[in-house]
Amino acid sequence: MRCYVVGGAIRDELLQLPVKDRDWVVVGATPEVMLAHGFRPVGKDFPVFLHPETQEEYALARTERKTGHGYKGFAFHAAPDVTLEDDLARRDLTINAIARGEDGNLVDPYGGQRDLAARVFRHVSPAFAEDPVRILRVARFSARFADFSLAPETLALMRAMVSEGEVDHLVAERVWQELARGLMEQAPSRMIRVLHECGALARILPELDRLFGVPQPEKYHPEVDTGEHVLRVIDRAAATEQPLAVRWACLLHDLGKGDTPADILPHHYGHEAKSARRAREVSERLKAPAECRELAELVAREHGIIPRAAELRPETMVKLLERADALRRPERFEQALAACTCDYQGRPGFESRDYAPAVRWRAALAAVQAVDAGAIARACEDRSQIPVRIHAARVAAVKALATS
Repeated sequence: MRCYVVGGAIRDELLQLPVKDRDWVVVGATPEVMLAHGFRPVGKDFPVFLHPETQEEYALARTERKTGHGYKGFAFHAAPDVTLEDDLARRDLTINAIARGEDGNLVDPYGGQRDLAARVFRHVSPAFAEDPVRILRVARFSARFADFSLAPETLALMRAMVSEGEVDHLVAERVWQELARGLMEQAPSRMIRVLHECGALARILPELDRLFGVPQPEKYHPEVDTGEHVLRVIDRAAATEQPLAVRWACLLHDLGKGDTPADILPHHYGHEAKSARRAREVSERLKAPAECRELAELVAREHGIIPRAAELRPETMVKLLERADALRRPERFEQALAACTCDYQGRPGFESRDYAPAVRWRAALAAVQAVDAGAIARACEDRSQIPVRIHAARVAAVKALATS
């Protein structure tokens, strides 16, 4: 029985990055041997055990055989005669197929150290094509390791997987999981770009893929098309360390522009309503969490009017605050302002500019929150007039800001 640390822990150690979790592969053992050593079984699909003291995961060395479509279409074989090299061969990238023995020596049969030095993502073997999740993982790694490039032969293999329909068998939950993790990396635009270049984006997020090549309005730097603008916006969200819900809203905020008729481009009249509908549809299809889904729809619907705070009538501002449920959920409205700030600063040359509309909206919300709705309700004899009176008081409070 021989134990090896494998995968991401070795990769990150060699890159001099913090190692969060360590995974182990055990060669020459059986489940019975593991149990006899006090390990606790936790694997459902193949033998994985928790160490009795460290609680780290130890998996028996195994091989895989493709039995169907999708990432679940595999049969696994774990036995004492499976070698470490056999186990490493089933892994996705060479940089994730390096192991370290208990003696401290590295085992690197597929050139992972070479590719780490060259900053290259390269698949270990043609078996990469058997699991479509690997496309998502490579895209996510591209967002995390921003100085790595994708080997041409690996990109070609990913494109072949897409054309053969393998990506169509991805389940929504796994797509969301990988997209969410990639959005939280330092350069999320690289994840989207890789998915676009290999053709997978057109299958899993066609609404976003359609934005590449769609021109922006002439006043918004027409040299950057809508797809490229979205990439700049999500990178801005990453640079300002926004939470996942904001980054998701940034990713989906302009989807309606993909529905604009060609004969009116580069104008996008009223695209916000279409964007909100698309954002809701995408979020529901991928089963995004409620906070992500709701913020994405809110930002898509309102991001055209929020920047116009300086020219809006108090009545219009109050209606938007009420429509956005900003009084009950001020933290979500603040996130909407953050997404709109990223949208603004995602334009070339605007990265360091202050977003003045956010200041106006915060002041308006504070003024509205200061209105004593309870006192107004108690003083109103005709209860049917309570909403009208409260709304009027809120408008008056916002209007007073301009004269104070």
